[in-house]
Amino acid sequence: MNKVYFRQQFNMHELSIAQNIIDIVQEYVPAESKNSVKTIRVKIGKMSNIMVDSLLFGFEALTKETNLDGAQLEIEQLGLTIRCEECGKETIADDFVFKCPQCGSTSIRIVTGNELMVSEIEIDD
Repeated sequence: MNKVYFRQQFNMHELSIAQNIIDIVQEYVPAESKNSVKTIRVKIGKMSNIMVDSLLFGFEALTKETNLDGAQLEIEQLGLTIRCEECGKETIADDFVFKCPQCGSTSIRIVTGNELMVSEIEIDD
């Protein structure tokens, strides 16, 4: 796989996510309010492997000249939180090392970091 192909593959991934966000908004916002969507807030976990700039670009491109044109996509990036299944210690992980800093166990559960969800849709009154 060459570098150009790899980059295009990621852009397509974010484009399909942007389309899914638009579909969710279209499904949950009442028809009479669809032209009034001001802000869409999305939570994205650190492990979701999403390139935020590509997602924002894709969202803007897909909403141009639609009833969502001008709506802002706000992204909250969530860190990686792990919990040790042995000692119960909950830790914010700066990297992808899945080992308890307290007891050394590798029996870890991910608490946050996998999220990808529309958390809020703001409509202009």
